[in-house]
Amino acid sequence: MAIAPLSATALIEALDEPALIVESGFTLAANVAARTLFGTSIVGRDLRFAIRHPQALQAILAGKHRDLALVGLANAEQPWQLSVRPIGKGACLVRVTDRSVAVAAERMRVDFVANASHELRTPLATISGFAETLAEDGPLDEDARRKFGATIHNEAARMLRIIEDLMGLSRIEADRFVAPRTTIDLGAVARIASQQVAALAERKGCSIEVVTGDAAIAVTGDHAQLVQVADNLVTNAVRYGCGANAGTVRVEVFLDGARGVLRVIDQGDGIAADHLPRLTERFYRVDSARSRESGGTGLGLAIVKHIVERHRGTLDIRSRLGAGTIVEVRLPVPEGD
Repeated sequence: MAIAPLSATALIEALDEPALIVESGFTLAANVAARTLFGTSIVGRDLRFAIRHPQALQAILAGKHRDLALVGLANAEQPWQLSVRPIGKGACLVRVTDRSVAVAAERMRVDFVANASHELRTPLATISGFAETLAEDGPLDEDARRKFGATIHNEAARMLRIIEDLMGLSRIEADRFVAPRTTIDLGAVARIASQQVAALAERKGCSIEVVTGDAAIAVTGDHAQLVQVADNLVTNAVRYGCGANAGTVRVEVFLDGARGVLRVIDQGDGIAADHLPRLTERFYRVDSARSRESGGTGLGLAIVKHIVERHRGTLDIRSRLGAGTIVEVRLPVPEGD
């Protein structure tokens, strides 16, 4: 049995993913990642002692150029990409790449397209149905005409909000690697957003209390995007945190070390713990019917998350059933402050 050249061994040790050099069914060399995945005793032994996946074994033992996607190489669920490359004299280089992140990203993309299609199809079906009725021959009383027209208008407005949010999310993602450098007064942002939501709060019988202190809290950011963050958070608090026994939304701005903090507190019904990790997913709703009735698109917190990430900040959501919800955004202050 030939011994792998030192240069080849050094080469695979430099690779981050598991890599093996195999000849005649025996493992001549394995890097640290491969020994961790398949066992430390793999070197110098028959490959079949370490790898028992039939498709993987067949591809490796054939010793030909091959790329193979498979599941179950190391555990039952994890997806891998197996690459086999001949390197001469009957030997081959085998690399194993973890595809978990890529598969998860693809699943998110498919889910996103499906969810977006569903969210747009629902109002479109309503518009189509009522428009078809209006186009039919025959008498239609004035009350019915007004009702149909209002429904078409409301559903079209809902579609427009979804499309605008999707376009806004795309713009935010396009800028995610460009950190903002403008100095912004976070207190002024909170006050502007609260004023924008004031009409909704009045309709809900809710008051908004803004506490910013006397001194300005400067953060590094994009003014329009930070106003959008504050607007989305205060709007959510008013929509879902205001009720007969919960009439106040509190918006706080303060400095905590090297971070400016925007905190929005409501006294609503709260959110169950199992929903919290998924709140920033696109189109995820705790209560779909209630969200649609209140005019939500299911994209608000996803937009907040991406804006906060672009600003190198953090987003924290804390809630308990019956105890309301607290949302905190922490943003860096300008260097030297």
